[in-house]
Amino acid sequence: MTAPPYFEDLAVGQLERGAPSVTLSDGIAAAHQAIVGDRLALALDAMLARKVLGIDARLAHPALVWDVAIGQSTLLTGRVIANLFYRGLVLARQPVIGDTLTTSTEVVALRQTTPRAGRPPTGLAVLRVRTVDQQQRPVLDFWRCAMLPLRDLRARAAVEQDSFEQIPRQLDADALRVGIAAWRLDPFAARIAGAGELAAAAPGTRWTVVGGDVVSAAPELARLTLNVAAVHHDRQAHTDRRRLVYGGHTIGLAAAQATRLLPQIATIVGWHSCEHLAPVHEGDTLHSELELERCESLDGGGALAHLRSRVTAIDEDGAGAATSVLDWRFVAVVA
Repeated sequence: MTAPPYFEDLAVGQLERGAPSVTLSDGIAAAHQAIVGDRLALALDAMLARKVLGIDARLAHPALVWDVAIGQSTLLTGRVIANLFYRGLVLARQPVIGDTLTTSTEVVALRQTTPRAGRPPTGLAVLRVRTVDQQQRPVLDFWRCAMLPLRDLRARAAVEQDSFEQIPRQLDADALRVGIAAWRLDPFAARIAGAGELAAAAPGTRWTVVGGDVVSAAPELARLTLNVAAVHHDRQAHTDRRRLVYGGHTIGLAAAQATRLLPQIATIVGWHSCEHLAPVHEGDTLHSELELERCESLDGGGALAHLRSRVTAIDEDGAGAATSVLDWRFVAVVA
C-alpha cells in the first residue's frame, strides 16, 4: 500500500482511479440522512419520487452523491490540511438508489503558497473530479482545491506556479437542465407547502434559518463516503491537534437547513462555487442565512433557483463569537 502523496509528489496530468466504486444502497442513504438530517422529499418518499422521476426508483440525495464523489477523490489528498474551494459542480444526471458511482481524479494545476514564518511550507493542488455511473453515464464533474504539505519542511519544492484561470467561474446553463429534463414537478408541487412562492420572490430576498444544527458523527460520515483524509479521522494529523470536520458535512447541513426553510426545493443540480472560510470541528453548531440571487423558469414548470448560503459556526462551549465558515452558491430545482 502506498502512503498518501505530499504536494511535491503530485504532477499536472496525474490521474487517480483507484478508489472503490460505491453502490448507493438504502443502508448508505439512511446512514447519510441520519447524520445530515435532510428533509428533501424525493429522497425520502419513494412513491412521490416515482411520480416525479417517471421511473420505479427513489432519488439518491444529491448531497450523498457529491459526498461519495469527494470521498473517492481523497486518495490524492490524504494529507490535506484544508480544502479551500469547490467550483463548477454540475450533476449531469440525478442518480437513484441502486446506482453505482465510480470517480476519477485528475491533477490540473499546482501552486506553492507564500511562506509564512513559523508555518510549514504548503502548496495548493487543483483537482478535476469526474464521476460516472454503472453504465459510464456522466454524473458529476467539478473542481476542488486542496492545501497539502511539502515533505521537506526546510525547503520549498521546485515546481511550476500554475495558473488557476482555467477553473470555470460560470456554470453551463443548459447542463443544469439535462439531469431533470424528463421530470414532472406537478405531483411534487401538489404535495409541498408554498409551491410557486420561491420562484416569485424578488432577487436579493434573504431568509435566516431558525435554529442551528450541531455537527455530530463527523468521522462516521467520512468513513461512510470513503474519505481517507487523515485530518478527518486523527486529531494528531492537524497542527492544532483538533480533528477537522469534512467539508461535505458542513455543506450537507447547510443543504438540510435550506430544504427545511424552503420545502419547494426538489433537488440540487449544481454549485457555482463553495468557499470554506474557516475550519469546522465536531460539536460546533451551524447556522445559515439564504439569499435568492435569481430564478430561471423551466419549460415543464417550476424553476431553477440560484441561491447563496452563508454559514456561521459557534463552538461547542458557546463562549466564542460566531465564525463565518462557508459561502456556498448553489442551484436548486424548485416547484
